[in-house]
Amino acid sequence: MGTHRWNTGRARRAALAATLAGGLLLAGCSGDTGTGTGTDRTAARGSGSGNRAPAPGAPAPAPGARDGAPRPGADGRDDEAREAPPAGHLSTFALDVDTASYGYARRTLAEGRLPAADTVRPEEFVNSFRQDYPKPGGNGFTVTVDGARTRVENWSLLRVGLATLPAGRHDERPPAALTFVVDISGSMAEPGRLDLVKESLGVLTDQLRDDDSIALVTFSDEAETRLPMTRVEGNRDRFHGVIDELATSSSTNVEAGVTTGYDTAVEGHRKGATNRVVLLSDALANTGETEARAILDRIGDERREYGITLFGVGVGSEYGDALMEQLADKGDGHTTYVSTSEQARKVFVDQLPAHVGLRARDAKAQVAFDPGKVEEFRLIGYDNRRVADDDFRDDRVDGGEVGPGHQVTAMYAVKTRPGALNGDGHLATATVRWLDPASRAPHERSGSLTSGALAARLWDDGTKPGLRVAAAAAYFADSLRGGELPGAPTRAELAEHADRLARTTESKVVAQLAEAIRRADDLRD
Repeated sequence: MGTHRWNTGRARRAALAATLAGGLLLAGCSGDTGTGTGTDRTAARGSGSGNRAPAPGAPAPAPGARDGAPRPGADGRDDEAREAPPAGHLSTFALDVDTASYGYARRTLAEGRLPAADTVRPEEFVNSFRQDYPKPGGNGFTVTVDGARTRVENWSLLRVGLATLPAGRHDERPPAALTFVVDISGSMAEPGRLDLVKESLGVLTDQLRDDDSIALVTFSDEAETRLPMTRVEGNRDRFHGVIDELATSSSTNVEAGVTTGYDTAVEGHRKGATNRVVLLSDALANTGETEARAILDRIGDERREYGITLFGVGVGSEYGDALMEQLADKGDGHTTYVSTSEQARKVFVDQLPAHVGLRARDAKAQVAFDPGKVEEFRLIGYDNRRVADDDFRDDRVDGGEVGPGHQVTAMYAVKTRPGALNGDGHLATATVRWLDPASRAPHERSGSLTSGALAARLWDDGTKPGLRVAAAAAYFADSLRGGELPGAPTRAELAEHADRLARTTESKVVAQLAEAIRRADDLRD
């Protein structure tokens, strides 16, 4: 998997983790907890990065209490404190629901090319498959921890799954103030680029509520505000007219588009609404500042002051994946990739209107492995989302903003000590920490796994289909990056596993995964 590091020390601090802004995604994963449904509690607010974080499974310290001291849980029961393991047995990351990497890899493979290794992000492959995690009763998450043994002795694959409550048909949500920033440069003339964007925006216009607002900015070598922030009510025909007039022009100045987009969003900012910039582009910047940091430095103050997030929608057979990901990460947002009308409709029609709300702010996860049973482990992916272990309960450190119905899955390759799976003792605890969207009060929820829960073999028919799908996606992504995870099947074997899973689950998207794996196997050097 290219360069990768086996965990023997504390996790490195990431740059800013992407916040997920309750927006638009194609992804999720599923399963059951290894030993129960998890423990929910209201947590003490972190005071800074200088305090050592208690291990997941140990309660957060109450205000004024020392770290690790027991305190009542949200349900009034005392949580059992567990001694924090050594730093080398903690893994901490900010939540992420991006899926663009998998979508672009499928497009590349369909065109007869292997995706570049640096565009492959395993978590985005895994998070492209929605499953059946249990749902919480309100804001916040459920926590699922499960796993199975691989064919290599003492190596298992462990899955941590987090899920928020979907939006109900009649759920109230805040109004949306959406600024669409549309690339109309010459490269967008290719079929499946601007034509797909125009179709998507046209359909979306008819789906939004009357109290929502839309602004539209276009850019090529320069940027232009085609429509200031305008209420939907009474203006749908006007929106359609502006969209229909969009046509391609010259070069791609992403800097001008994003900067003007944020200027327009700030000018039309609506208090109490979900304010978001949606960038639709192939991200092949060739004019102005082409580095994401330089672009976002120009609008950083407005972003922080007004809380406007950026969601990137990538299009095109040639796609600036790295730039789009950096823009979304630094712009407190996330990305997806669309190449067909069906995918675009799913994002802009099925998901955007329902996912404008927010379930959790600054969400992070931390997994604590029992050092007596786990010899080494590796988090598969999340390379740009790692957070220092000590910052797990520092609420000044950014996490992910997660909306209704979102799911996040993290996969770990875990080497247990000889004989560790013979009993049924504690193996690992996963904890998610988030801030309430309204009050910003911190909360945590945990789920644990016992060694006895790893009795099943990964590819046996009796192992949960969701776990096997997540494993296939993770192994496939790792193989595209040149990795060699212990117990990983060959691509031909993976394709067979995915084919069997597609028949078992009757899932079109799993069948597409099998097809992508088979194409990659045919293209291998």
